[in-house]
Amino acid sequence: MQASNEGPIERLNTPARISVGILGAAGLVGIVLQTFNLSLFGVFPLLSNRYYYLLIGIFLAAAFLLLPPRTGAMQMRVNLVDWVLAALALASGIYFAINAELILTQGWDVVAPTKAAAVSIVMVLLSLEALRRSGGTLLLVICAFFATYPLFAEHMPGFLWGPSLSLTETAAAHVMGVESLIGIPLRVVADTLVGFIIFGAVLNAVGGAQFFMDLSMALMGRRRGGSAKVAIISSALFGSLSGSVISNVLSTGRMTISSMKRAGYPAQYAGAVEACASTGGTLMPPVMGAVAFIMASFLDMPYTTIIVAAIVPSLLYYIALLLQVDLFAARKGIVTPADQVLPILREVVMQGWHHLFSLAALVVLLFAVSPSRAAYYATAAMLLVALLRHRQIPKLAAALGLVQGVTRDIAYLIATLCGIGLVVGSLAITGVGGAFSRELVQYGGQSTLLLLVLGAITSFVLGMGMTVSACYIFLATILAPALVKLGLSPIGSHLFVLYWGMLSYITPPVALASITAAQISGANGMATGFTSMRLGTPLFILPFVFVYEPALLLQGGDVVAIVMAISTAIAALVALSCALEGYVYGVGRIYRFERLIVGIGAIGLMVPDRYFELAGVAVLLLGLAIAWQRGKSVLAGQ
Repeated sequence: MQASNEGPIERLNTPARISVGILGAAGLVGIVLQTFNLSLFGVFPLLSNRYYYLLIGIFLAAAFLLLPPRTGAMQMRVNLVDWVLAALALASGIYFAINAELILTQGWDVVAPTKAAAVSIVMVLLSLEALRRSGGTLLLVICAFFATYPLFAEHMPGFLWGPSLSLTETAAAHVMGVESLIGIPLRVVADTLVGFIIFGAVLNAVGGAQFFMDLSMALMGRRRGGSAKVAIISSALFGSLSGSVISNVLSTGRMTISSMKRAGYPAQYAGAVEACASTGGTLMPPVMGAVAFIMASFLDMPYTTIIVAAIVPSLLYYIALLLQVDLFAARKGIVTPADQVLPILREVVMQGWHHLFSLAALVVLLFAVSPSRAAYYATAAMLLVALLRHRQIPKLAAALGLVQGVTRDIAYLIATLCGIGLVVGSLAITGVGGAFSRELVQYGGQSTLLLLVLGAITSFVLGMGMTVSACYIFLATILAPALVKLGLSPIGSHLFVLYWGMLSYITPPVALASITAAQISGANGMATGFTSMRLGTPLFILPFVFVYEPALLLQGGDVVAIVMAISTAIAALVALSCALEGYVYGVGRIYRFERLIVGIGAIGLMVPDRYFELAGVAVLLLGLAIAWQRGKSVLAGQ
């Protein structure tokens, strides 16, 4: 089970709360100074590896105070063990920061002094314990196996063979090398992602979640199935900026799920709608969560390129969700209660226009300046407008709560990514990562589809026991290069891995988003998870479509080809939604046989091949004709 960083922080007693506040404030100040290359007492800006070691020390220490030692023990107070681990983490980070220049100039990652090697072993153990607290025991086992892989690599068969290292050599390579502990995952957080975490936290603090909810209600509240459409649109808007699935469910779900239930949606269906909508929010530009930034680093592409490529697939997913809840409402006769008071669009926009301004500012700044600075500028603009509108300084308690929340989010990420970095480091140290990709291509027999299916299954299985970041990083190292070697586009291959890794949020047995939504709706968690799977069916299919059809990623085609690809995909999603919900516009309710035929026709339309598309149209028309004829017969019999 994946751990969540969304739990309360009541476990902090007063000394721990003060310590976390000091650590968080110091870390955030250091990040801002480093990001903007500001000088302070002649210390900042720091040497890159010195900066990373300091952040690891600060936020690992905070993680041991914030994260309980056992799942479900969030109320357990900070104890002596937590304090000792926090002190060791901080001291180890400071030790490596002090010796950062020597690590680079004297090659300590290859030949380390005895003291540095000993501290490296301590740091690896601390990273694994922090990973256990943030990601769970299963993720710990997986990462611990790979972290120690260099110790026995020479005894492994075939392509799994690699040169072995001693215990001290392995620890030194992990901690003082540039591909493991301070590899790409951690560098992305330190250099880019923190600004977006701050932006999402400030947006929520100044009422962004409520504004997007009111805006969605004003736009969709009176339409058929309006309450479910409100949930989808508000979760898409807020999730696209917060980048967190669970916080999205908790922020918008408390309002949307109860509204859906009042309108007549079953509890498990309401929870499933919110879970699917919140999961899609993390795939929706402009923020998209931590993984998108890691992807940009792996691909060595501007983050804006990832944003552009992700626009159409994420919109197609939300179109499918809106269609399904509309068709469900049509089949069940669900309408918005006449006595429900809805906000007026003009008033909502007038009162919350600054949130739209913040969103627009972030998008423009992402294309105008580096992503590492864009989020800070957008946050500053949002705070300035909020202060001018309310004409009052935020209370100290609110500011401290904001710092503590941001510290918690960063600490959770650092705790997770330090451990995951050990996996990437081991694959690089031993050379097994490259060999694994070559073997995948060989075993796939040059069959792209077979490799995609194997990759989807692997992504799905790993997503059950690993965080999405961990799943993506692992497969981006071994699977994505194999897909690229078979001729698929790099960005399509990486998005394929990301999408399938995200499915664990709505798929039993993990289904973290579904279970969280079920707790709010009062429905059974597993039942909500299976309903989420059905609603999220397009999320299972879309990766196979866009990886073969680059035009859906706004790549590799002229405008006509892109428009045709998008139009065909929308038509296919309409048909697929009708099949899933058992209702066709203009025809009415359809039954199992017709649903099967319509569904087959929809899948045929999705295959980027002219003959398959024509066959899909033919099958689809056949299914609709049968459904129309049956409906006509029923009416005649009445």
